[in-house]
Formats: sequence, C-alpha cells, structure tokens
Amino acid sequence: MVQSNGGTQMKLFQVDAFADKPFAGNPAGVCILNDIRPDGWMLSVAREMNLSETAFVTRQRDAYGLRWFTPKTEVPLCGHATLASAHILWEEKLEAEGTTIRFQTKSGTLQARQAGKRVEMDFPARRVEPVNGDNDINESLQVSPLRTYNGTYATDGDLFLLEVESEDIVRRIAPDYQRLLSTAALAVIVTSRSSSSEYDFVSRFFAPAAGVNEDPVTGSAHCYLTPYWGTKLGKKEMVGYQASQRSGIIYCKWTDDRVWIGGKAITMFKAELLA
Repeated sequence: MVQSNGGTQMKLFQVDAFADKPFAGNPAGVCILNDIRPDGWMLSVAREMNLSETAFVTRQRDAYGLRWFTPKTEVPLCGHATLASAHILWEEKLEAEGTTIRFQTKSGTLQARQAGKRVEMDFPARRVEPVNGDNDINESLQVSPLRTYNGTYATDGDLFLLEVESEDIVRRIAPDYQRLLSTAALAVIVTSRSSSSEYDFVSRFFAPAAGVNEDPVTGSAHCYLTPYWGTKLGKKEMVGYQASQRSGIIYCKWTDDRVWIGGKAITMFKAELLA
C-alpha cells in the first residue's frame, strides 16, 4: 500500500544503481514529490543533479507516477533510475519489504520486486531490425560492426545497435561525441559476446543527443539486448556486463514481450529539496 512520507519538504536522494559497492554502477537522482511539479522545474532539478537521469516519483492511490529527466530532456524509459526509485521506496519504508511496486510511466505500467538483495524490474522487451551500416556512426565510434540494427528509442529519435567482433573492441571505443551528435542516432548500443564465462554479453551505451555522452549502466538498453542475445544464444536468462569506466552487472530474464532486469543499489546521500 502506498503511504504518505509526511512533511512539506521534498526528499532528494542519489543512488548508485546496478552496483554492489559505492562509487560503482550508474548514479541516479530520486526525488520524492509531495505534489505535481511543472516539467521545467523537474528539468531544472535534473540539471542541478547533473546525472544521466533523475527520477521524479509521485504518490498515487495504488501506484506511483514515475518520470525520468536527463540534464537535457525527458526520456521515455530509464532502468537504473527505476531501480533506484524502488530501492528508495523500500529503504525509506514508504513501501513494506516484499511489496511489489507499480509505476505508471510513459512506457506503460512497470513493476519492481525484491529478489534477495537485488531489485527486479518488469520492462517491455524491445526489438531491433537489421539495417545497412551507417558510416557516420561507425566513424564517430571508430568501429566496423559485424551487424547493424535499428529500433525506436523515443518518439523523436532512433536507436542503433551495433554488434562488433569482440569484447576488446567494445572496451576500447573512444567516441567522437561531437561527430556522433550530428548523426541520425539518438542513442547507440555497441555490444559483443563476452570473453568471460561470468557474463553472456557486454555492451556500452552512448546518447549525446539525449544529453548523456556515455551512460555507465543502462537498464533500458537491456530491453533491446536481452531479446537480441536471447535469440542468438538460445537463452531466456542471461547476465550482461556494461563495460563503462564505472561498469555494472545486469541480470536479465526474457519472457516473450517482457524483460525482467535485475541489479543491486546503494544509497549515497539523501537531502531535503527546498526550492
């Protein structure tokens, strides 16, 4: 059951998501709202936090409204900030341990549940279609993909998924972000099979057009990666590793049109937002 957190000041948190130790994974802001705030105000808070995403959580009767903002724009889906939001609702005792949390979002109803020390989230599975390679994207990343795919990332932009030959190539990418910004891509996933038996695949995620040059660990990218690698590997359960500088581990379960994405989270700080 959704409970009131009381008081008039809004709570603001920073959480390392998809992390099992501090200063790892992907940091997200979480703002627990007492009432609806204008879009421009939420964007200003996201700019103040200056993280890849800040989540805004609003109490509803039997669920929570959830929206995500980068320092530049609102995005339709964000995994790590959803994980961070659920983590805070349980940790702050706004929801009882073991409760399944429902979020109403621009990507439909999402659910989060506890699985031991992990948070698991129910997200839509996203498909990509094969396309011809895009030279501008390839050159901005200095890669020669084995295969290139395209999918919808948001209503106003395209996502490209590039499969490359090895994990070493994924790790060594040093993008020209200014050049990538001028391409057709709102977001780019670069991925390969893992060279380690610990993980099934590795990836990195770039989205300078959305205000995030490289996202450290991207839950929403695994809405595409899970069915993609699940089909190639013949698996329903996989472990992904995002090979950014901070890095993170994502546990994935694929069930037809849905993906369960799991990981751990650590609260780094909490504060009262006075503005």
